[in-house]
Order: sequence, then structure tokens, then C-alpha cells
Amino acid sequence: MPTRPSTAPIPLTVDPETLTRIAHGTHHAPHSVLGPHVHTPERTTSTQWATVRVSRPLAVSVTLKTPRDTYPMTHELEGVWVAVIPAPGGTAPEYVVTTDYGSGEHTIDDAYRYLPTVTEFDQHLIREGRHEQLWTVLGANARHYRTGFGEVTGTSFAVWAPTARAVRVIGDFNGWDGRSHAMRSLGSSGVWELFLPGVGEGSVYKYEIHTADDTWVRRADPMARATEVPPATASIVNYGDYTWQDTSWMAGRAHTDPHTQPMSVYEVHLGSWRQGLSYEQAAIELVAHVKDMGFTHVEFLPVAEHPFGGSWGYQVTSYYAPTSRFGSPAQFKHLVDALHQAGIGVILDWVPAHFPKDEWALARFDGTCLYEHPNPQLGEHPDWGTLIFNYGRNEVRNFLVANASFWLEEFHIDALRVDAVASMLYLDYSRNDGEWQPNRHGGRENLEAIAFLQEANATAYRRNPGIMMIAEESTAFPGVTAPTHGGGLGFGLKWNMGWMNDTLRYIQEEPVNRHWHHGTLTHTINYAFSEQYLLPISHDEVVHGKGSIFGKMPGDEWQKFAGVRSLYAYQWAHPGKQLLFMGCEFAQRGEWREAGSLEWGSLNDPHHSGVRDLVRDLNEVYRTQPALWELDFSPEGFNWLEYRDSDHNTVSLVRHSANFPAVVVVANFAGVPHEEFRVPLPHGGQWREILNTDAATYGGSGVTNTAPITAEDHPWGDGAQHSAVLRVPPLGVQYLVPVTGR
Repeated sequence: MPTRPSTAPIPLTVDPETLTRIAHGTHHAPHSVLGPHVHTPERTTSTQWATVRVSRPLAVSVTLKTPRDTYPMTHELEGVWVAVIPAPGGTAPEYVVTTDYGSGEHTIDDAYRYLPTVTEFDQHLIREGRHEQLWTVLGANARHYRTGFGEVTGTSFAVWAPTARAVRVIGDFNGWDGRSHAMRSLGSSGVWELFLPGVGEGSVYKYEIHTADDTWVRRADPMARATEVPPATASIVNYGDYTWQDTSWMAGRAHTDPHTQPMSVYEVHLGSWRQGLSYEQAAIELVAHVKDMGFTHVEFLPVAEHPFGGSWGYQVTSYYAPTSRFGSPAQFKHLVDALHQAGIGVILDWVPAHFPKDEWALARFDGTCLYEHPNPQLGEHPDWGTLIFNYGRNEVRNFLVANASFWLEEFHIDALRVDAVASMLYLDYSRNDGEWQPNRHGGRENLEAIAFLQEANATAYRRNPGIMMIAEESTAFPGVTAPTHGGGLGFGLKWNMGWMNDTLRYIQEEPVNRHWHHGTLTHTINYAFSEQYLLPISHDEVVHGKGSIFGKMPGDEWQKFAGVRSLYAYQWAHPGKQLLFMGCEFAQRGEWREAGSLEWGSLNDPHHSGVRDLVRDLNEVYRTQPALWELDFSPEGFNWLEYRDSDHNTVSLVRHSANFPAVVVVANFAGVPHEEFRVPLPHGGQWREILNTDAATYGGSGVTNTAPITAEDHPWGDGAQHSAVLRVPPLGVQYLVPVTGR
């Protein structure tokens, strides 16, 4: 056994109990014992020394090497080794540690000679809940240091676990034995930290936490930027490196208000668009499809890592990591990059409303209710069997607010669609009397959740000009899209669930019965401008026994296809932005199943391909006719021309623009055509038909108007002073615009 040089003083003493805790990795301040500690022996005042201790369980021998000398270390207790080395000027020299485990030597820098990587200011911001780039200090981050042995690179690990007795980093770099990698507590911030030289990108790890009830638990990193492929649950060190090629897109984004632009969204579940597709393959195939179809945006169902694929991503365990099912974080960035280069925006579903109870993830993370609210009436979701965040706790709110910025900034996401907002707003959501407690004002609103949403939205918009925050909110909560400085929630858009429910309820009626439900169709305009709306035909409408959009349509095969075409054309004409779930664009017959691919083979049928062609043309007309989107949120952008003709199941409307021609839309939801049918028009002159869902090219019967249409001075409808006689197709919608000159 090597011994210390006879000229060296006795090491600084450590009591046996503390040394044992260091050996077992259970000490809250391992740096107080491990690493270099300078001292001046009593017998001399001229020379200073440093006692260096390292933890190397199972080592046969350990040697400490400085730039000038080599010092054998002495085994002290249960894997703790010690040496005393000169410290000229009161500063310990740089050193590396060579360990022999009996099968060869291994040399590495000492983790315990480095200062904390989380600063006092970082800790202050975390305590206050105001660290807007939390991911740069917590989690696993790359660090580089210049030393006498060259550049040292490694990974700093930092985790918030305020009630833990001890925390250790375990991983493939230490044989999942954390005794030699205990983290230090940074005091009242609740943060634990350790820099590990030599641990790099791709290393697999978890945290081992000694809880207040004296048990050890293993947890994935809440701030991990990559994970193992489920069902494996460990975190992976990932530095997020990627060279973006979307500079032009991002520059344009920062100077554009997307809420006032055309927006037709293609909603996608990556796992079932084409099953087995990777991020990189999607960057080719999905991008080509979306560009061909003319959608302005793609919305991905949640991409953040989730253990159960059947949740479609809505039960998230790693909020800072894109799912590894389809590739690496860099490959997901490549997909976003490819979409941007194709001129397509990217929306991501974001789920701050709840999280699953998996014991290796966020639930009771440090042995206590840390991320979840400790009161079950506030912390458990009765419908989904999940936990609810404690929005009133600074650090939890910070975790979520920073997460929104993380996706917008690190992954260049253009908008976040916030899931299940209604469940966050109300204390009595899905709860019976006696199962909830009123807020401090006696109301049912969750004041802490409301404050969180306001902060998340305000922070996202302030930090990232040109992005959008979109609420999936199904109640009449006031001011969802009103600015936060006026007391609103601060979202830019809200899903119009009322439009979706009313319109689908009407469209599912047999045409012969629609006369009695005409008000259901026209009622949607009564609330169309109460918020800034997006009209969703989403995944929620084609699952859980609801059938496909095609399947909802009454009638025979021809009528079903015609019904789908008329629904989409009416949706695109209605005030509000547009969203359509994948597969709906070609009238998939079957209900969506996340475990299989879309029914792409149906495009061999001309009826299905006809629907696809219509959606493509709808997007083209939509983008090139500003009247269909420029004044989406203003009553000045819309008026009825005729909305009371329930006898014919028809409505006529006009969309206006401030500087561009109007678009007139005539919709016939009857199963028969109307020949020589008089339609009101907003002004005189000639008009032309630019889209007709009954065109033969879409699979229709060909009841179209090919010749120019002359508006006569013949009052008709709801106060219009001009009108014209048209051919109106069965179960068809037609768009008319003025002939050039108006």
C-alpha cells in the first residue's frame, strides 16, 4: 500500500462519522471533505499544504498527479483515499487522479476541486421563480475549463430537490454506483450540483435521492434534454448542439404578427402519420406532403417524452426532451428546420395541466409532493389519474414558464397550443360538491393557475416576438385572448370548441332534417368575435367511438364525400384560423388509431383523392384571398347575405378585406341542387366562381357556374341591394369573387 511522503504533514482530520457518510455518498456537502483543502500545519508557518481526498470504492491503488509531481494516496476508509500535497501561496495545484481497479489504470480530473456551476444569482432567480432560462443551469450542461493538463470538458449536473438528505448522480460512467459522485447542496435554493469531468454527450444517467424518510429513490432528470427510448426510463446527456439553416424564417418571424396572417394548420401525430417514420424521414415525406397541400403550419401532438404511447403524448414525464421514439433532439430540430425552410410554421402541443404518477419521474420527486400540489383536491386529476402541478410554488411555476420558452427558443417552435386549459382554470373541474375548496375570494377559479398562464404567455411573447400561444379552452371563461395587462389570460388564439360542436352537430343531421336545425349552423357567428379564434377539426373528433369525419356524414357514399367537401369549404370560409387533423384531408373512412398508419391506400380511390385535391385548392384560395383571413377577429370582416333560408338549407355570406376584394360564399346543405337560384351579392358588377366543391374534378356532380355572373340591381336576402341567379350544387359550397376591376 503506498504511503504519504515522510516530509508531508498529517492530513486534516475528519471525524469517522463524517468520513463514513462521505464513503457512502450520503453527505449533503461532500466538497467540504473531498477535493483539496489548504491548511498550514502548526509546526511551520512558512509552508502551506493541501489535503486531498477522493472517493474511489473498490480501487486497488490511487495516485494523485500535479503538473510537477506524483503523489501516492493512502486508503483511509471504505474507498476514501487521502494525500497531502504542497500548496504554494495557499493555492492547491491542479491535479488529476489515476485509479487502478485491478484491471488497468484510469486517469481523470477530480470533480470535487471545482466551484459550483450554479451561481448565487441563479439560485436567487430560482427561489423567486424568475429564471427564464432555467435549462441553462439545471439539468445536464456542458462545461469547459482550461487547466495545466489542457482543456477539461465534462458535464455539470444540477437538480432541485429541497427536502432530500443527499443526492447522487448515477449512470453508465460509474457503473450506476453513486457513492463516488455525491452532489453538494447549495443551501436554501434546494438545488444540488456536481461537475463531472470526462462525462460527455450520450452518457446515460439518473439521480439517486436520499429522502427525508430515509429511503433511496432513483429519478430521471426533470430537466433532461434527451431520454432513453421507452419503456427504458433513464436520462441522456445532450447538449442541444445543432446548426440551424432557418435564419431567414426566424428573422421574418421576429418582424411578423402571425395572428393577422393566413393560418391553416395540419395537425399530426408523428407516431401514426406513417408508422415507423423517424424525424429525419418525416423531414422529407411529411414536409413534402404539407407543402404540396398548402397548409401554412403543422401542429404536432405532444412531442415531449412520455412513457405510454397510448396517451398520444399527453402524459409527459420529461418536459425538456423530445421523444426518443423517432430520433435524437438534433434530428427533431432538423425536422423543424426542414419545415421552416419549406415555409411552414411549427406548432407544438404543450401539456402543463397535469403529469403522470410514474414513480421514476416527477411524482414525489424528492420523497415529497414537490411538483404536484400536496392537497389531493388540488393535486390529483380525477378524470385522467394524473397529478396536477403546484402552480403557486415559485420553483414549479418557473419550471413550466421556462419550459415554454425552451421549446420556442431552443427548438425554434413557432407556437404552443396549451392543452386542457379549462381543467387548470377551475377548482371544481370534474369535481362534485365537497371535492373542492373555493379560492380566497370564495370563487371557483384557480387563481394560482391563472397567474401561471398569464406569466407563461407574457414571458413567451416578450422573449420571442412573432410566436403564438394558443389555448385549448372549452368554457366561457372571459378574456382568454385578452392581454394580461388588462386582466386577460394573454393567449393569442383560442380553439373555438363551440363552432366545432355546433357545426358538427348540424352536419350530422340528415339533409331533410336540417331545416329544423338551421339555427345551430348560423348561431356560431353570434360568438365568432368574442375571442381570437381558431376553428379545430382535431384528433379529438375522430377517436373514442366518434368515428371519422367521413363516417359522421349522413347518406350514401356520394353524399358522404359531398358532405365532407362542403364541411371543409364552409370551415375555410368562416371567421377564424383553420385546423384539420391528418387523414381528414382525404376523408379517411376509419376512426383514427394511434397504433397504425393513416389509410394512405385510399388515395387510389378518386373520391378520396378528390377530397385531397379540394383541400389543396382550398388552401391555395385561402392564402391568395386576404378577405378570408385579414379581418378574422373583427365583425367588419364578415356579414351575412342570407342566413334565414332554412327551407333550402342554404346560407350566403361575405368575407371582407380592408384593401382587397371581397369573397362571397354560398353554401347549400340540402341534398338537391337549386337551379336558377337567386343569391344576394354585396355590390354590382361581374363576379366569377373560383371554387366549387361539386366540381367533377373533386368527385362532384358538376353543378358549377363557368360563365361570368352579373350582379343585378335586385335587392335580396338580408338587406343586399344586388343579387344574381346561380346554379347552386347539392351538398356544395361555392366561392365567388369580383371580376378584376373591383
